[in-house]
Amino acid sequence: MSDLIEGYLGKTVEGRKSRLPAKLDFMQSFTGGFLALFMWAHMLLVSSILISKDFMYMVTKLLEGSFIFEGGNPILVTIAAIIIFVVFIVHAALGMRKLPGNFKQYQVMKAHSKSMNHDDTKLWFIQAFTGFAMFFLGSVHLYIIMINSADIGPYESADRIWSEWMWPLYIFLLLAVEFHGTIGLYRLCVKWGWFDGENPKATRIALKKVKWGLTVFFLVLGFASLAAYMKIGMENAANGTVGQKYTPTAKVMEFNITNKSVGGIA
Repeated sequence: MSDLIEGYLGKTVEGRKSRLPAKLDFMQSFTGGFLALFMWAHMLLVSSILISKDFMYMVTKLLEGSFIFEGGNPILVTIAAIIIFVVFIVHAALGMRKLPGNFKQYQVMKAHSKSMNHDDTKLWFIQAFTGFAMFFLGSVHLYIIMINSADIGPYESADRIWSEWMWPLYIFLLLAVEFHGTIGLYRLCVKWGWFDGENPKATRIALKKVKWGLTVFFLVLGFASLAAYMKIGMENAANGTVGQKYTPTAKVMEFNITNKSVGGIA
């Protein structure tokens, strides 16, 4: 309980200034940076469907450890999802320290922001709202991955997105993730002064341009990937093949532990 008091008030129970808020800020920054980089990597892997169904299938099997287990083991995906979920909850709990505790505090902060007309303060509000949305949308997505790790693939994922009506959730989740993540990384760079150089003001302007460039890039990539999965799901629904597992048309990479040979797509 004393640690909780220190985290919110910045003072120990004896009234001395506490270092705990700074430690919690560092943990929040670390978990946020980790999650943002993970989401970008995740987006690149998901977008493999834009190359081909076989390539997406190969990526899925690699993530299931097909280079260790014959045919891959979906439990590895479940374990990874659980780890990400734990980091996600920790980050959310740390972030809640910075949110207004009631509606009156929110009104005061909003009025203060409006009077300042400061771009970075506006970005903070966007990050706060998208973070709140992500807590619910992201939790649903991670839960689905945990319980359906054996049903990830070109057809399986597409059917879940289209036939199980998950695409509206992913539209809102994609928007929330990309805005929250890129704003978060921008604010990390500003907060810790990683790229300040001799002219911090000029650096901040440059960082904002990079931030918006990354936002646009990953939104375009994300919506293009989502559209590809929806198209496959629509085709499966029209052909009456919903629920059918994907069978690759090429030999997918396998790793033979006995002779240490690596095969490729044929």
